[in-house]
Amino acid sequence: MRPGGLSGFGVTEFQLVLLRRMQDFQPELVEATWERLGVTQAEARAANAFWQRTERSRTAPRGLDRYRIVLGAPVGESDVTIGDVKCRLFHWYLPLWPELRWEVLAGATGSVVNGWLARERGGAVPELPADGDLEPWSCVIGDVERTYADVKHLEGDAPSRWHVAFTTPTGQARLARFVHGLVQTSEIRGSRGAPARARSTRTAP
Repeated sequence: MRPGGLSGFGVTEFQLVLLRRMQDFQPELVEATWERLGVTQAEARAANAFWQRTERSRTAPRGLDRYRIVLGAPVGESDVTIGDVKCRLFHWYLPLWPELRWEVLAGATGSVVNGWLARERGGAVPELPADGDLEPWSCVIGDVERTYADVKHLEGDAPSRWHVAFTTPTGQARLARFVHGLVQTSEIRGSRGAPARARSTRTAP
């Protein structure tokens, strides 16, 4: 029996939690993924609701401990220094995104600072379009940082969401929206209004 009432909640259920936030932007892609996983909409909703309850619970494992219980032991870990703060980066692989990994940045006490999908360290960046019209789920934030100029992180409208402004080789200003580090939409900046507040490159998931 897993501690904290997490019995029966594993990698598949965790992936459903990540997909739930992406559903707000790409419902058709998410529904196709549910079908591929063999789960129903009700099962996906139940997994997300369960995760939200554990986040609010005073007795459920928190921070890094919860990821260890759900995803197992990290595949790898390394030290990371952000400013004057020393942290530790842990990562796992998820079947839905085999070319990526789930990274969790934790403080000295094990509290989670950030969690997102990221490219394997040293992995090849996919060729992104020169016009900046990013295909949904085609890249992560680090890919944009390594491809385009004038990259700026902006406040999203939820903790798991990021807005990234960048400039294409043709000089066009664009805005991409990410959920859990994975791109969902991109557009010419200003076409629907862009958030104004800059954000740090590490936030809580």
